[in-house]
Amino acid sequence: MPAPGYTMEVELGKIREFARATKSRNPDYLAAERPVSPATFLMTAAFWSEGAGVPWDEVEGHEEIDLGRVLHGGQEFVFHGEPPRAGTRLVGRARIAADYVKEGRRGGTMRFIEVVNEFRTTDGRLVAEAKNTVIVTSQAPKTASTADGGKDDTR
Repeated sequence: MPAPGYTMEVELGKIREFARATKSRNPDYLAAERPVSPATFLMTAAFWSEGAGVPWDEVEGHEEIDLGRVLHGGQEFVFHGEPPRAGTRLVGRARIAADYVKEGRRGGTMRFIEVVNEFRTTDGRLVAEAKNTVIVTSQAPKTASTADGGKDDTR
């Protein structure tokens, strides 16, 4: 079952706030009447999606995933034209693009879950994709105290 969609308004004030927060001086974000959004602005979709950002129900064994062992493995943005401008209404929808396991170099396995959030205009035109890689480690990371045989204080 596909994840539910969510609506995201690309707002003038939010573009300017985001640009200032990232210390951008690009006039395309700050001075234009209808500014284009910075490339990473789509990360703010987390405020709009209300949990729709990662469709955990589509992930096999999601009930058993320990969120304490989840790492952010990477983020990539693909634009199909220019980034959205202020005043654009986007419809976002997340899907699982890949789910695979690799052997870790320090022992144990790492599960990679690739999530793609598609952003479309209200008439269905694909504007952008935000690709996020989530890594689930099979064991808790070793801290300095556990590396020398001490107690594991990661919990």
